[in-house]
Amino acid sequence: MRIAVFPGSFDPITLGHYDIVERAVPLFDKIIIAIGQNSQKKYMFSLEQRKEFIKKTFADFPTVEVDHFEGLTIDYCKSRGVKFILRGLRNPADFEFEKAIAHTNRELTKSDRVETIFLLTSSGKSFISSSIVREIITFKGNYELLVPPAVRV
Repeated sequence: MRIAVFPGSFDPITLGHYDIVERAVPLFDKIIIAIGQNSQKKYMFSLEQRKEFIKKTFADFPTVEVDHFEGLTIDYCKSRGVKFILRGLRNPADFEFEKAIAHTNRELTKSDRVETIFLLTSSGKSFISSSIVREIITFKGNYELLVPPAVRV
């Protein structure tokens, strides 16, 4: 079974995230959207809110599951028996950052390799980031064009 983990903080989930998952669904038997705890981030939305946003957003996708984890993504993948990590790329800076993580993960899983699969975000969504959405929300701007309906509170 081809299972991919799509890790992130999803604070909140955006149309860019949605684009990646929607396009990856035909490639995998299951996609686990795994909300990770990043020790460097201060979250705007609680874990439960983020899980609910994602569950509602992908309610019509039976092969998409929502979970959460603490620690390294690669350890989570190993604990779930997952061989693929799904990542979206918006720009060259994303690629350089994600490439370093992918190489590190390959080193950490030499005997039981976990591969990272990169998808480019569609051009009309490549400017969207959760941090931009949070900034717009903070200053009461119109963020609704950047997020799925479940996030439009």
